[in-house]
Amino acid sequence: MTVHTRWTKGLRLALVVFGFLGVTSWWAEARSEEQLRLTWRRDAVSGREFLTVRGPRLPEEGLVIWHLEAFCRPGSTNRAWEETVIPHHTELIDQAPDGSQILLRSQLEDGVTVDQRIEVDPHEPDVVRFALTCRNPTDRVSLAHWGQSCVRVANFTGHPERPGAEDYLPQVFVGIEGELTFLPCQPWSRTARYTPGQVFRPAHVDPQDLNPRPVNRRLADPGLIGCVSADRQSLVAVAWQPYQELFQGVIVCIHADFRIGGLEPGGEKLVRGALYVMENDRERLLRRYRRDFPQTNQGDLLKGSPKVSSSMKGVPR
Repeated sequence: MTVHTRWTKGLRLALVVFGFLGVTSWWAEARSEEQLRLTWRRDAVSGREFLTVRGPRLPEEGLVIWHLEAFCRPGSTNRAWEETVIPHHTELIDQAPDGSQILLRSQLEDGVTVDQRIEVDPHEPDVVRFALTCRNPTDRVSLAHWGQSCVRVANFTGHPERPGAEDYLPQVFVGIEGELTFLPCQPWSRTARYTPGQVFRPAHVDPQDLNPRPVNRRLADPGLIGCVSADRQSLVAVAWQPYQELFQGVIVCIHADFRIGGLEPGGEKLVRGALYVMENDRERLLRRYRRDFPQTNQGDLLKGSPKVSSSMKGVPR
C-alpha cells in the first residue's frame, strides 16, 4: 500500500467520523431545543404551589399547573370542599439546573408524606413523568384518598382565564366509555353542590368520593384528558395511575386526579403520572398512553384498545 493510498483511506475515515459527530451534535442540539423544562414555586401571597412547564409547543409563559392543589378525604361528592381537603405543605428538595428534574416533599396534616419526583423523560423530551411515593409513618389510618393537580390551559387554548368559562370546551377531549370524546358531550350534567364543571367517574371509584361538581353519568375510560392548542397544531394531555376521576374544571383547567385510596399505619403506595406535550395526533397519544399505563384500574370498562370517537373526527384539527 502506497503512502498516498494510506493517506486517502485515513482522510475518508476522518471525514466519516467527523460527519457522524456532526450529525450526533445536531441531533443532540435538536433534542435539547425540543426538550421540556420545569420550574416550581410557591406563591408568596396565596401559598399555592405551581409547577411551570416550558417548551417549544407551549406559550412563552409556559403551562402553569397548580401542583399540588389538594389532598382529599372520601365522602366528598356532596360535602363542603373545606371539609374534604387535608391541609398540606410542600418543600422543594432539589431542582436540576437544566430544568429536567424536580424533587418535592409534601407533608399532610395527618402525618402522611408524599415524595415527588418530577422529570422530563430523557428518551422522550415531550413527556413529563411523575412518581409520587405516599407513606404513612403514623399509627393511625390516613383518609388521604385522592389528590388534585390542576393543569391550567387558558393560554394554551387561546381563551381568557375566567371562572366558570366554557368557551374552551370544544378543544377538550376526555376518555369516556372506551373512546376519546370532545366536550361538551351528551348528556351534560348541571346539578351539584358547586357548579359549573364536569366530573367523569371511573367504574372502580365510589360515586360518593368525587369532586363536588356536576357528575356526568357516563363513565371515565381510558383515564386520559387533554386539549388542543389555539392553532390546532399541538395537544396537552395528562394521565395518572391509579386515577380517581377526570374533571373539566372551572378556571379553564383540566384534571386527571390521582387516587391513593387511603393509607394504613406504616403503609406505602406509589402513584405514577404523565404529562404529554406533543403534535395534535390523538391516535399516537392513545398508543403512548397504553404503552405507559398497560395496567388499567380494577373495574375499568376497557377490554380492548381505546379508540378515537367518531365525534372527534374532523374537530378540532
